[in-house]
Amino acid sequence: MRRQWIAFAPYLTVSIVHVGALALGADAIAGPTKLALMPLLALAVVWGGRGTPWTTARTLLLTAIGLSWIGDGAATFFPWLETVPMMLLFFGLAHVCYIALFWRLLAMRRVPAWAVVYAVWWGVLLAVLWPHLGGLLIAVAVYGLVLGGTAVAASRCHPLIAWGGAFFLASDTILAFRLFLPEATPDWTSPAVMFTYCLGQGLIAAGVLVSTRVRRPEVVAA
Repeated sequence: MRRQWIAFAPYLTVSIVHVGALALGADAIAGPTKLALMPLLALAVVWGGRGTPWTTARTLLLTAIGLSWIGDGAATFFPWLETVPMMLLFFGLAHVCYIALFWRLLAMRRVPAWAVVYAVWWGVLLAVLWPHLGGLLIAVAVYGLVLGGTAVAASRCHPLIAWGGAFFLASDTILAFRLFLPEATPDWTSPAVMFTYCLGQGLIAAGVLVSTRVRRPEVVAA
């Protein structure tokens, strides 16, 4: 277990540097550190899982991390395309992987009653952003469904995963306001987006490793 947590040290270090660079406006550091985040998280998963059998859960986790990396670097990888639709596409695919991982492989309980807050979140977010979404209304609505679906599915899992899903949702919520209501979002929300994103992805990855190392109760049907 100690090796498992040490495996996250590079990811944690670069996350701190990246968020700090955003807070200080150091774009020359923020850019490359952002693209280093998901590869370092994938390394933590592989390193932390050494000595245990490879599982479908780990494959889905790494697939989701890889798709998130492409979403992070959409502007860099696809400079000839509009960035926001490409981000929505690849992060949406990542969330589909997370939903399958949490709901089918790692669930430990029924959906808790408090998870209804995610349905309320989706409705309120769309109601507030609706006038500002233009041609992206359907794409954002669908992405919101899969993002909320990830948080709901995560609520059935280990607490680390449940918290990770919540922070991931918080990150994308702040980002949505930065993208579509920039006049209402102060500068500090930029590092806040990445702080909650790094924390959410890290907690999810750690939670999956923990869940696949311990004997879990039989999955409870939804």
